[in-house]
Amino acid sequence: MGYRAKVYYHHTDCGGVVYYGAYLAFLEEARTDFLARRGIDIGAFVKEKRYFVVAHQEIDYVFPARYGDTLDIETRVDEVGGVRIALRHRIVNARGQEVVRARTVLAFIDTTFKPRPLPAAVREKIPGGETTGEKEHA
Repeated sequence: MGYRAKVYYHHTDCGGVVYYGAYLAFLEEARTDFLARRGIDIGAFVKEKRYFVVAHQEIDYVFPARYGDTLDIETRVDEVGGVRIALRHRIVNARGQEVVRARTVLAFIDTTFKPRPLPAAVREKIPGGETTGEKEHA
C-alpha cells in the first residue's frame, strides 16, 4: 500500500495542471509515510540533531496530473549504503496512468552537515538495509 495525495488548486498552474515543483512535496510526504510505516521516526532523529536530507533527486514527468486528481504514490527501496538510502517512486492517477517516475537519494547527516552512518535500527527496518557493497561519496 502506498501513499495517496489529493491535488488541490494550490498545486496547479493557471491551466489546472500540477506545477512541476509540487511533485517534490508529494514525494516528501510519500517517503516520510514510507519510513514511518516501517517504524522510522524522523522527528526522533531531529531531536538528536541527526537528519535525513535529499542529496540527489531525479524525476521524469510522464503525464500531467490535474486539479482534483487523486494520486497514488508507490515508494520502494532502490539501494542502501553506508550513509545513504535511495528510493524509487511511481505516481499514478486514479485512471491508472503513470504520472511521474522518480528516484530520491537521502543522506544521513549531523549538524555539521557531515555524513553519518545509518543507524542499525534504520537498517533493520528497511528492506535491503543489511547489505549493499556500494561506496559512499557524500
